Amino acid sequence: MNVLIVGATGGIGAATARAFAQAGASLTLSGRDEARLSALAGELGAHAKGADLGYESHVRALFEGLPAPVDTLVYAAGAAHPEPLAGADPAQVRAVWNANYFGALWVLKHGLGRLHPGGRVYLLGARPELVTARGFTQYAASKAALARAADIARLEHRGLGLTLVLPPAVDTGLWAQVGRAPKGALAPEAVAQAIVADRAGPAQAELRVEG
Repeated sequence: MNVLIVGATGGIGAATARAFAQAGASLTLSGRDEARLSALAGELGAHAKGADLGYESHVRALFEGLPAPVDTLVYAAGAAHPEPLAGADPAQVRAVWNANYFGALWVLKHGLGRLHPGGRVYLLGARPELVTARGFTQYAASKAALARAADIARLEHRGLGLTLVLPPAVDTGLWAQVGRAPKGALAPEAVAQAIVADRAGPAQAELRVEG
């Protein structure tokens, strides 16, 4: 199985890469942090291709340079940068939307046509009840936009399985932007194992990962 993981240097992305590697998949990993990406690819014997998801040209080049068509695509990139709506900083707003929505949009645009028939896509979403909180305007809105884009993508690409992954709080570096992960947050490995296990079964619209 050929697997592409976008956002592979984050907590969930790296854990998912390791889980698919253990399952015997052939991996291509993408991320912005070249040093961490190279180290992870070396650890797993994977191909590595850097990309800045805020630029459609980078994402297009990523897919044009793939060594083989993809069976499974995991979009694990994400950003939060919480701040009050009244003080929304344009650069932070762009960073959140590039990671959570626009990067995924470009990946779907250029990636869905390069999947094998019956291929599967996993998008890391967010449960609305967990992100409706002060300071999370952009995070919540961008994840909601991603969910609706996934609905339309399913209609336009009926031969593929497109799954929105909805975990509870996960203990990743994303929480460093807030302070620390909430008590009881899942390890990223739990989300990774849920994705790998789901890939062995029929496609579903949502994968709700439970603690």
